[in-house]
Amino acid sequence: MTESLQAAIDRLGSPMELLRNSPARPTVFPVAPEFSNWRSEQHSWRTSCALLDQSHHMTDLFVRGPGAERLLSGLAVNSFARFPVDRAKQFIAVNHQGQLIGDAILAHLEEESYNLVGHQMVIDWVQFHAETGGHDVEVERDGNSIVRQGNPRLFRYELQGPAAPAIVEKLIGGAVPHIGFFHMGRFPIAGLEVRSIRHGMAGQPGYELFGPWADGGRVRDALLEAGAEFGLTQVGAKGYSTANLESGWVPSPVPAIFSDDALRAYREWLPAPAAGSLGGSYDSADIEDYYLTPYDLDYGRSVAFDHDFMGSDALKGLPQGSHRRKVTLVWNPDDVQEAIGSLLRPGLPAKYIELPKARYALYQVDQVLQDGAGIGQSFDCGYIANEQSFVSLASLDPGTAEIGAEVSVLWGEEPNSTKLQVEPHRQVAVRATVAPAPFVQFARESYRAA
Repeated sequence: MTESLQAAIDRLGSPMELLRNSPARPTVFPVAPEFSNWRSEQHSWRTSCALLDQSHHMTDLFVRGPGAERLLSGLAVNSFARFPVDRAKQFIAVNHQGQLIGDAILAHLEEESYNLVGHQMVIDWVQFHAETGGHDVEVERDGNSIVRQGNPRLFRYELQGPAAPAIVEKLIGGAVPHIGFFHMGRFPIAGLEVRSIRHGMAGQPGYELFGPWADGGRVRDALLEAGAEFGLTQVGAKGYSTANLESGWVPSPVPAIFSDDALRAYREWLPAPAAGSLGGSYDSADIEDYYLTPYDLDYGRSVAFDHDFMGSDALKGLPQGSHRRKVTLVWNPDDVQEAIGSLLRPGLPAKYIELPKARYALYQVDQVLQDGAGIGQSFDCGYIANEQSFVSLASLDPGTAEIGAEVSVLWGEEPNSTKLQVEPHRQVAVRATVAPAPFVQFARESYRAA
């Protein structure tokens, strides 16, 4: 029998011991690492068009029944006032104290039928409440290809880049019908009806195409054939994993589930392996120091108090100006070069910086310093070939470093944890310049405005 999260915390004495020294093996992304090379694959979503296969690494939760909307709206900070069939949204969930659980993409497929897609943190949360909250719903879970036996239920392909509309036009034999941001439509592709969500993963124009898994190969072949003249490029796991750095999305903040007595039943329901692992230089014995609110990650625009949802009273009570602000940190190239170069010199090296994505735990939380004082947390980090920059996404305390200011990111752990991904190393301070998030100008000024 799999140990529950609560049992694991009780056995080890604290959630920090569980997360910091997680025995989980490094995750193998269930898509080819590269089809050509990750640098060219990154360039494709900026200069032509990228084809990203999203069929395998995310978890799907299908929620159906008369109680589906009540369940989902009661767990989401988002408004459901204008959410008809053929719409999608970023679904953001918090606990009863207004602290972030996570986010995912929610699609309204049919009347009383929804599909929630994303990392397992928010999927687990919704499934638990569906099963234990007395809602008139049925849920069906389709795990990612790491844990699932057999094929996915759905194929899911992302067309991303300036040539995406032209490729779709060629496929459907006419002008692309106007589909608003996060609206859904249907395209005739290879004799099949393929559903589409209008959005993108790297802050560029894009369509997410999905349908029954049995149709996936036929649709992919049609996409590759139609896209050949436009430079359509298949993107592997390495390139795909960096797309969020351009759009400014933090994929895995620490979910606020590990400490509150009110969530004990949830921790007893949740298997311990679902807890994940924690890495980075931000080091506190109190897990609640890692918790965030939606405002800390710039999700305030999605918080709607037009409905009753878990955590609404707590969010209403937050003092004005108390939240952090999300930024991009552009790491100093000389300091990055020095850290990487330490592997080639005698002595204890810096923590290995893997390219293009350097995150080595599910939850990466590094200390951000200004004039020696901690001012926030740095999360996902990696290299953007389109900007020739190594960056991280961060959340900084109010009233601290403004755009253009110099800060530093403390890279590496002290003491070194026992995670399998962690080798003996020394901490180093990497200078960084504060920049906007999203970092890419197009995403910030055009795409994000949608």
